[in-house]
Amino acid sequence: MSGHNKWSKIKHKKAAIDSQKSKVFGRIVRLIQVEAKKSGGNLDSPGLRLALEKARKANMPSDNIDRAIKKGNEGGADMQEVVFEAYGPGGVGMIITALTDNNNRTSQEIRHILTKNNGVFSTPGSVSWNFTKNQERDFVPNSTIPLNEEDGEKLERLIEAIEEQDDVQEIYINAE
Repeated sequence: MSGHNKWSKIKHKKAAIDSQKSKVFGRIVRLIQVEAKKSGGNLDSPGLRLALEKARKANMPSDNIDRAIKKGNEGGADMQEVVFEAYGPGGVGMIITALTDNNNRTSQEIRHILTKNNGVFSTPGSVSWNFTKNQERDFVPNSTIPLNEEDGEKLERLIEAIEEQDDVQEIYINAE
């Protein structure tokens, strides 16, 4: 019985975990680069401090953090933060934040994912009125919408599909 030894199990489990870590680290690196560019490398700026805090929570190595700050100061790719608003299954409001070097590409990819998964891309301001931004720069819903089981499953699939897109940083929803 080939392929049924202990090392194979460990190897496949480690590959899956490393893949997840790589995705998280990539998102955090882009965030650090944008914040370092905005602040000019000033470690005392609130945005960069928050990004570094996220990196430490994800157990990112300090070498990776230092390289990201350095690359952000040097100017590398011109990354910009964009916010998209959408409605998901059951009328759930969604705010999607992304860091991208090409806004048109990212918006079209998100639009495609939304239309494939019963979501609708909306205009700026149509969803954000129902959210409040707090000190951590997160969006908190002012009111929530109850969902039935079927819409809840559709929403979960939609969120998973959007999170697969590399540029997406966070997704905020107003579902219960």
